[in-house]
Amino acid sequence: MPEIRPDRLGDHPTAPTDSWEYCLYIPNDPRAVTVSRRTLRLVLTLHGLIGLVDTAELLAAELVGNAVRYQKGPAALRVRWREGVLRIGAWDADPEPPEPPEPPRRFEELEGAEEGRGLALVRACSDLWGWQPLSRFGNRGKVVWCEIGVPGTRTPV
Repeated sequence: MPEIRPDRLGDHPTAPTDSWEYCLYIPNDPRAVTVSRRTLRLVLTLHGLIGLVDTAELLAAELVGNAVRYQKGPAALRVRWREGVLRIGAWDADPEPPEPPEPPRRFEELEGAEEGRGLALVRACSDLWGWQPLSRFGNRGKVVWCEIGVPGTRTPV
């Protein structure tokens, strides 16, 4: 039986150095935000990325919340880990681009705001964010995504 040593954990198939991707299709239902957050927490925990959970949950909740709130069709949460970068995306059937967030002059401006803070939070808490139109099998829509990395693991560009 092979010996399991801490210095060899990088070779384990679920180590953070491996690439992986998940997609969770969700109905247009406000409860989908909670389902998405909890699913993301489980995925990140099982892949040993517990240090990213809090920020990733916040970002996913904002992206999925917008997808569910502002359009009437189904949506999906997409999560990908590659080369030390976690990409979180929310797909919806509306091809219109999201309103670009205005950067807040102070973080306190986001506190207490009922609407309009989602993409501003995404912008403030992620390393990179954007959107892209999608067209597959005759379906149109978009993915709004953001990326966060683990300090020291991001590959320099």
